[in-house]
Amino acid sequence: MRASLRARSIVWNADAVTTPPPGLRERKKQATREALREAALRLAVERGPDQVRVEDIAEAAGVSPRTYNNYFASREQAIVSAVTADREARIAAAVAARPAGVRLADAVTEAVVEQYTDTGEREHKALLLITTGTALRDAFLDATAGIEPPLTAVITERLDHAGAHTARVLAASVAAAVRIALEGWLRPAGHTESAKSSGAGGLVVPSGSLPDRLRSALAPLAPAFDAAERHTRP
Repeated sequence: MRASLRARSIVWNADAVTTPPPGLRERKKQATREALREAALRLAVERGPDQVRVEDIAEAAGVSPRTYNNYFASREQAIVSAVTADREARIAAAVAARPAGVRLADAVTEAVVEQYTDTGEREHKALLLITTGTALRDAFLDATAGIEPPLTAVITERLDHAGAHTARVLAASVAAAVRIALEGWLRPAGHTESAKSSGAGGLVVPSGSLPDRLRSALAPLAPAFDAAERHTRP
C-alpha cells in the first residue's frame, strides 16, 4: 500500500487536474468574455476609465448591454478582468506543474508570486489604470476570491484526496492572504484612517515590493500546508 501511494505521488503532475475540452457553447461564451474584457481595456486606455460606459464596451465587443451584464457586474470588473484573466487557473496549473517532491507551501507561494509579478504589456496597462482610482482597486482586490476554486482542486489532488475539506480551507486562506498583500501594496494616496472611514477616493499608489508582500502574507500558512502534507504521507 505504501509503495503504491509513493508511486502515485511521484507521477503526480499537471495532467491530474486537466479537464475535458470545452464544448462549442462554452467556447463561444469564453470568446465573448475575452472580447468584452479586451474592449473594456482598450476603451479605458483610450478615453480614461471614467469616460467609458457599459454600453460603449458592449458595442465595441459586438454584443448587447444585456449580454454584457451576463458576464460582468460593472465597468470596473470588465477592465480589471483584462489583467486578472485566467490568472486563477494559471496559479493552479503552476502549482500542479511543480515536481511532487517540492514542498506544497513553496509550490503555492512561487506560483502566486510568479503569476502576480510576471505580467505582459496588456497586464501592465491594466495595472496602470488600476492606480487611477479606488473603484478599480476594489474590483482588482475582489478578483482574488477566484483563486480558491481551481487551487482547491489542485491541493486536493496533491493531498491524494485525503483532505478535500482541508484543501478548500488552505485555498481560501491563500486567496485571503493574496488580497491582504495587494491591499497593502495598492494604498490610496494620502491613506489615513479618517479618509478610509469617510470613503474618500483618489489616486492609488503601489507601495513596496509586491513579491515581498506576497511572500510575507503567505508565510504564516506554511505550517498548515506542512501539516496537511504530513497527514497524507504513507
